[in-house]
Amino acid sequence: MPTARETLLDAAHVAVRAQPWAVVRMVDVAAAAGVSRQTLYNEFGSKEGLGAALVERLLEDFLDGAGRAAAEACRGGGDPAVCCAAAARWVLRTARAEPIVRGALTGSFGARMPLPLGEPGKLAAALRSRVVSGLDRAGRVPVGGPAPREGPWRQELERAYEVGLRVALSYVVAPEQGPGDEEPCGRVDEVVRALLSR
Repeated sequence: MPTARETLLDAAHVAVRAQPWAVVRMVDVAAAAGVSRQTLYNEFGSKEGLGAALVERLLEDFLDGAGRAAAEACRGGGDPAVCCAAAARWVLRTARAEPIVRGALTGSFGARMPLPLGEPGKLAAALRSRVVSGLDRAGRVPVGGPAPREGPWRQELERAYEVGLRVALSYVVAPEQGPGDEEPCGRVDEVVRALLSR
């Protein structure tokens, strides 16, 4: 059973996808969630508090999803390049579908959304860290054979994924024409594989 907080965040998410954040009314969010306006204010304090909590939840879900995508690809037998490409695919698909995530990644928040938390560069660093942790959890090793999880290999993996992430983000900022993510993700795979195979 979802808590009042979760229900309110769900209602706020639906509201902000339907209309600009500037015109979203607290009373309407409370009504959609089936709680009193006082409960909404008790949970979040203000509209700004509600918006910040919504952005935080969406970005945390996004980061968790990227780490899961990498780990699942690794558990399926992929090497780190394939796993990083799976995470890049998650980034591209989620940014396409979720304007708040896209805004947070690019720094381009409009009047339709609550203000982001932090800077895009910090989100990119958190994304890299979450994906590399996903690789660690899956126990994957770099292209070409076994290596320790700490030290130079981990730094190399983080650098390789950083480059792959920035390539993926370039497609978020300036999407290619066409519906799919496969070609950009294939390019990310090639970049990460080349860096890790040196």
